[in-house]
Amino acid sequence: MNNEKREILEINNTAKVIIKGSVISFISLIILLLVFAVVLTYTNTSENIIPVVTIIINAVSILIGSSIATIHIKKNGILNGAIIGAIYMLLIYIVSVILNNSFHLQIQSIVMIILGIISGGIGGIIGVNIK
Repeated sequence: MNNEKREILEINNTAKVIIKGSVISFISLIILLLVFAVVLTYTNTSENIIPVVTIIINAVSILIGSSIATIHIKKNGILNGAIIGAIYMLLIYIVSVILNNSFHLQIQSIVMIILGIISGGIGGIIGVNIK
């Protein structure tokens, strides 16, 4: 029975870490997008770079969120980080569908999903290995 309780606590802890990582990723996204908006507003930066910078900002946000969240787990960092990345991307696309009725999955969207999951896994590895 004691072993079952330990497993349930571990599952609950992992779920909390995943939620925490997703929230941290969204907060990072908002901050980085605000910084980018200021840069676009006050410089002569071309608007042609917006799609590329958006992909980079999403990847960095997931990397930050999954790294910070997995610091305390010390195992399965790649899996938990990838889950954080997948949940983050799923929520981004749910919001996109709600805000844009004519939303279609395009090659850039697929690249962002794959990059999000990979960024989460890398962030999970980094977080687990931070001492």
